Amino acid sequence: MKVFFALLTAVALAVPMHAEIIEQVLVKVNGDIITKTELETRQIDALRRRMGSQVDAAALKNDAELRKALLEITPGLLVDAIDELIVIQLGREKGYKLSDDQFKSWLENLRKEQNLQDEQRFQAALRQEGMSIDDLRKNVERQFLVSRVQQDEVGSKLSITEEEARQYYAGHKNEFVEPASVTLREILIDVPTTTKGGEAGVNVAADDEAKTKADTVRARIAAGEDFGKVASEVSDSPSKANGGLIGPLPLSEVSEALTKALSSMKPGDVTQPTRTPRGFQILKLETMTSAVAQPFEGVRDVVADKVYAARQQSEMRKFLARVRSQALIEWKNADLKKLYEQRVASPPTTQSN
Repeated sequence: MKVFFALLTAVALAVPMHAEIIEQVLVKVNGDIITKTELETRQIDALRRRMGSQVDAAALKNDAELRKALLEITPGLLVDAIDELIVIQLGREKGYKLSDDQFKSWLENLRKEQNLQDEQRFQAALRQEGMSIDDLRKNVERQFLVSRVQQDEVGSKLSITEEEARQYYAGHKNEFVEPASVTLREILIDVPTTTKGGEAGVNVAADDEAKTKADTVRARIAAGEDFGKVASEVSDSPSKANGGLIGPLPLSEVSEALTKALSSMKPGDVTQPTRTPRGFQILKLETMTSAVAQPFEGVRDVVADKVYAARQQSEMRKFLARVRSQALIEWKNADLKKLYEQRVASPPTTQSN
């Protein structure tokens, strides 16, 4: 459900440009307005993403860290809001419109991805965000217009040559490395926990019983029984369904202690039972690979996509600077105008806020 709310926020950063309620207008762009409510919506959403936690208007008044962060992000948000509005205006001038079928397809995909096919659950999610289906459609259309204009003005005019792709690859080989990985099989003999006086603990007799069982299982494997078959029979881990198979896992995600133990093992080796928080674990090393640089031929499409994305970002910045300079921007707040002009004069090297 949280993912659904994040998607709604992404397409609902702005109230309709001609809101029916009386709002404080911050700026007019070619006659269309950006309101205080819209800016605050953008600010709160950006702070939530930056802080990784919920943020509301009340917290902004009392939290010094949030207020500092707010000052840092607001100039970029102002530029983004004005740029988006100008691009939407261009899209409407070109006659672009989100069709009923396009919105229906988008909505069906969203509801399927977020497990919201049930109508009552979907409506509850909308209510929690304070939105109607009409609000959602209007905001989806805004993003549709932005995407179409970007494709027309920038995307359709870009082409990446083989030489450019090879040059990027040569200068960024570290981005195209197959990471070291390990594939294991496991057998887990669970040790039940007990609760006494409100605290969890382990019964010594149960622990000894589990250790004896693990030793017996290890002896069966040492005698030649197939590890996967034994895991399917006795393991208490969900991996038993796959014969205890785990991975392949990036070696960077494996604990330091296990990485050290694996370094002295070769494929086919089996560990002695080891006590873990879950119980006694027996591992078999299936495979372990070192990091390998991927050849250009194997990642040609990935390289081209990276070069295209970088070029698109650069060309889009140029396009936005041009249309922004041609727009009629009327500020109603001098402080925000100053922040905006400072940001436009000294844009960041990336698109972060």
